Amino acid sequence: MPQRCVQVTAAPPAGAAARTVGPSAGAARMNGARPAAAANASEAFTDETLGRMSELARMFLEIERREPVAAHLLPEDLAASLDLGLGEHGLPLDRVFALLGEVMAMTPRTCSPAFFNQLYAGRDAVPTAAEMLTALMNTSMYTYRVAGPHALIEHELMRHMASKVGYAEGEGIICPGGSIANLCAMIIARNEARPGIQDEGHDGRPMVAYASEEAHYSLNKAAAMTGIGRRNLRGIETDSHGRMIPDALRRAIIADRDRGAQPFTVIATAGTTVLGAFDPIDDLASVAEEFGLWFHVDGALGGSFLLSERLRPLLHGSERSDSFNWNPHKLMGVPLSCSPLLTRRQGLLKKHFREPADYLFQSDPERFDHGTMSIQCGRRNDALKLWAAWKRHGDAGYAARVERLCDLVQYAAQRVRSDPQLILTAEPESVCLCFEVAGARSEEICERLLLEQRAMVGHAVVRGRKVIRLACANPEVTEADLDRFFDHIRAIA
Repeated sequence: MPQRCVQVTAAPPAGAAARTVGPSAGAARMNGARPAAAANASEAFTDETLGRMSELARMFLEIERREPVAAHLLPEDLAASLDLGLGEHGLPLDRVFALLGEVMAMTPRTCSPAFFNQLYAGRDAVPTAAEMLTALMNTSMYTYRVAGPHALIEHELMRHMASKVGYAEGEGIICPGGSIANLCAMIIARNEARPGIQDEGHDGRPMVAYASEEAHYSLNKAAAMTGIGRRNLRGIETDSHGRMIPDALRRAIIADRDRGAQPFTVIATAGTTVLGAFDPIDDLASVAEEFGLWFHVDGALGGSFLLSERLRPLLHGSERSDSFNWNPHKLMGVPLSCSPLLTRRQGLLKKHFREPADYLFQSDPERFDHGTMSIQCGRRNDALKLWAAWKRHGDAGYAARVERLCDLVQYAAQRVRSDPQLILTAEPESVCLCFEVAGARSEEICERLLLEQRAMVGHAVVRGRKVIRLACANPEVTEADLDRFFDHIRAIA
């Protein structure tokens, strides 16, 4: 396997001045000169440093344009190509920026038109800029006193997103990924079903959760971490399109109740990871109501469809749910990660996650102290990038985006249907397309595409068969890009 060592030196723009950007002269007089030790503790931001950052960004964009798929090396080969070791003494600034450039050059290109591997892709300039500024400000989102306007921004985002789900008086909190959002939803559901469990722990009676057999694997982790147990998460049968069957759910709940267990939550999936299927949310809501169970919708993938009148019917019944997980970092072009958990009723997040801490939560309005609503204490600011992006695009812009993604998948599906060498696994419902190549192993084709730097795409198992899963999450991809992808498939097959 080939090895490459890319040498990159990021130089400041010509004529850049080395002027330190710091406090005003008046502030310096008030606070006194900064001690030398403090000055040496961290690198000051100068025009030169900012120039180097800009050059690295330009370098990466050029590499991505020229080479849309990075060379794939084994971990030991990659480690041998980079200076990753840490030592007692620091390195000169030039060398550190050169190393950063080398790492960037060897990083997989998730924003190129040849990336179809995960359910996030592409790059949006506005939220990317906001993300960079977020790191510069480096605030935490646990209190209004520290977060300031960012606490108000998150509050407004959660209000707006809850209204799109159909929650008249909903609230929410941004989590560091959909897995944590699903975990928090299961914690709330467990606590609501078993009052006192937070203080007394489990009493031994099994609690049972229900989700599609195609549901995200984070639910297994949540069942393990909440003490429910993986064996008490029921994977309910799905139909030929990958959607949970309501009658199968009802039978499972009755069987568990009859054996003395306590059913407590039903979890619908709005956009499964492999097929992109949407469970019949309204029908599942009726089953959950029939048995008095908490109803959560994992809309990590499909939540963004709520913004499109054309696609919103796929989520009919979401307004009847008790909680909803929505990941803007998937289809809305927001840098990883950004995963709000929304609840239909206000006060639930604080009820189940608030702990007293007088040293932290002090005299400011508590409704903007989001640390009282979160599973975390220190929490990075994932609100600014989403707010900036939404300000830029609006609901209508995002509707056009997700509709474009679905149109791309339909174009790809037609390519599969029209090619006798390709086999369509199922009609696509959203942004995922699964197919096979006659006479070829799906995993081998995906591996060859990557090693030959043609495209990056993944494989999965559907009804016992290994298939290629094409994920369209980047609206900058064109029909010509998809044609090129299928040409590569045929060439390799």
